[in-house]
Amino acid sequence: MVDRRGFGDSPDTERSDYAVDAEDLGQLLDREAHLVGHSYGAAAVMLAASAQPAAVRSLTLIEPSPLRTAAGHPTVAAALERIRASFGDLGPELSAEDYLRHSTEPYGLPMPEPTPRLLRAVRSGMRERPVWDAELALGPLAGATMPKAVINGTWDTAHPDHREFTGTALMACGEYLAGAIGARHVRVSGAGHAPHQDRPDEVNAVLTRLWES
Repeated sequence: MVDRRGFGDSPDTERSDYAVDAEDLGQLLDREAHLVGHSYGAAAVMLAASAQPAAVRSLTLIEPSPLRTAAGHPTVAAALERIRASFGDLGPELSAEDYLRHSTEPYGLPMPEPTPRLLRAVRSGMRERPVWDAELALGPLAGATMPKAVINGTWDTAHPDHREFTGTALMACGEYLAGAIGARHVRVSGAGHAPHQDRPDEVNAVLTRLWES
């Protein structure tokens, strides 16, 4: 398990960046490995796999968030406008706790306990390059021969406001990416943006089948 810079047990960083994350992963690919990336992390593993396909035994994207790759889909295009409007105009004086509240309560999500570890992650998130606007070339992944899977939740148990704001777009993006790179698309019922946490047994079964292939 690899923590991105500025998150978990990794060192602080001035600005989180999926391209830098991909370079960090590339340094770990001194032997073949299975790459799994969730949300923002999906962009990093996509870039790492594109750069070193021979070192990647399989690629799994869980709820991938680089929405711009599927901007031709009207649902995704509308979500991009909403997200840019909601998060693009936040002032630099906003505290990490207020940013956390802005990212949860308006969409029907409970405000998590603002522990020091969580607020550090929030501060990193506030400074990161937005993944929804990532421009990623899909050709290298489409031509790569490693087994691939894209996993989405069905968002059927999510709060309607959260599903409307991002959920429908993430599902459409996942389906688009799976088709574009030649991946199996898996929908996990009863899961939202974190199917590996909401339905771990189902996601682990998908990974096991993929890795054994």
